[in-house]
Amino acid sequence: MFGELRRMNMRQVASQVLNILTIAASALMIWKGLSIITNTESPVVVVLSGSMEPAFHRGDLLFLTLPKDAPIQINDITVFKLPERSIPIVHRVIKIHEDANTGKEYILTKGDHNSRDDRVLYNRGQMWIHREHIVGKVRGFLPYLGMVTIVMNDYPWVKFALLGVLGLFVLIHRE
Repeated sequence: MFGELRRMNMRQVASQVLNILTIAASALMIWKGLSIITNTESPVVVVLSGSMEPAFHRGDLLFLTLPKDAPIQINDITVFKLPERSIPIVHRVIKIHEDANTGKEYILTKGDHNSRDDRVLYNRGQMWIHREHIVGKVRGFLPYLGMVTIVMNDYPWVKFALLGVLGLFVLIHRE
């Protein structure tokens, strides 16, 4: 691999680097475009646990939208993210309470496979989540496609092995 790299002149190396940067920039533009179209910061998420079985299994890839005017309703499967928590949660809305004085919605969620509601998952003393915690509503899914992400997070060496194989492939097939 390094012998092949040494045989390349600066122009060929620069071309390879620019190709890789173009691919990365294109992926970022597609992601940001999807975020704008779906009105959600994360239009695609991976199910990380079995708490939503049988509806969704660990590794399913979910597609989200969050229309501005669409209300959150009971039985909607939502993805929510609590402050100071890095990982979003995919659960179903089981109860909605609206405060008549403030007009604010209070939402209670639960995983389909869980025996109790999510109050134990919320922040200490928090009994409900709010509309601003909702990242999106599930609109579709691809089964098990997200297992690639889970494997790469659980076994970081797989990422580097995959990058190495892709690098070799690019060097071998560059013409």
